[in-house]
Amino acid sequence: MIHSRRLVALAAIVLLALSGGMAAASPAKQKPVAAAAAPAAPPPPPFEPLPPPKVYLFRGAMGPIFSTGMDRLSEKLTQAGFSADVYEFTLCQLIGKRVMSSYKDSPAPIVLIGHSMGGLCSIIISEMAAKENIPISLVIAIDPAHATGDVPLNVERFINIFLSDSVLGGGDVVAVPGFRGHYASYDLKENSRVSHINIEKSDDIHRQIVEMVTQLPRIPPQTPADAVPLRYLVPGDTLVELWDSGVRVPVRRGDTMESIAAANRVPLWTLAQSNSLAENAQLTPGQTIIVPRHLAPPEPAAAMATPPPAPARRR
Repeated sequence: MIHSRRLVALAAIVLLALSGGMAAASPAKQKPVAAAAAPAAPPPPPFEPLPPPKVYLFRGAMGPIFSTGMDRLSEKLTQAGFSADVYEFTLCQLIGKRVMSSYKDSPAPIVLIGHSMGGLCSIIISEMAAKENIPISLVIAIDPAHATGDVPLNVERFINIFLSDSVLGGGDVVAVPGFRGHYASYDLKENSRVSHINIEKSDDIHRQIVEMVTQLPRIPPQTPADAVPLRYLVPGDTLVELWDSGVRVPVRRGDTMESIAAANRVPLWTLAQSNSLAENAQLTPGQTIIVPRHLAPPEPAAAMATPPPAPARRR
């Protein structure tokens, strides 16, 4: 009896041992491992300002007599710390080769500014640079000759200040198809005080050009797709303000042409012209309005926006 009890106890011990071994041998249920989070994209490297631009200015025909404003502008740019030399347009091909060579030796933003035939020269050099895959950061044509060609694709920013009724100038320069840079055109024919032989001498235009060249290397690259070309017939006796392109602004509930102009510190007439609307046009929430913009936002004191009209007095 006692012997059989021992056998039963021994059998129980063996069963316990076997069950424990089997439990140890069976794999433990593993908890599902959470999917590893995708690594965050590294932030874009901080924008580093470009080297100071190299500025090349070109006089028109009989430049030492009729394009002296280019010399004054060159002096102002030099005083601001830039390399700014002025040349005769007859040296266009020669200076163009120097521009290419200088850029290849020491890349820096290229700025071309020309009056009359000098404006035509600025486009010719831009075309020379396009064949070498060299970008032109800024071209400013001041009443260029009628024969001036189209703005090539390698130009990042183009501004034309001209008199469409001028015989000596009057070049209404346009961009080639597919151009995606910044473009602004200003026709000053309604300003009776401006002529072909004084348009390049404007101190106000000089000031804005110096400011633009100063800001140029500090501006991070902008998406070309959001640059809307501007074409303005500037009202008479109005100071031209050098916007470099337009941007589309969505209309919100309660917005008016006047309120959008005031919020963006631009004259009301610019919104009317760039959108082919009346100055008192009714706006619908969701539509977009083209608003001119600067290369860099101007200081409040420098803005030449038209203030909103005072409310009508009640009788």
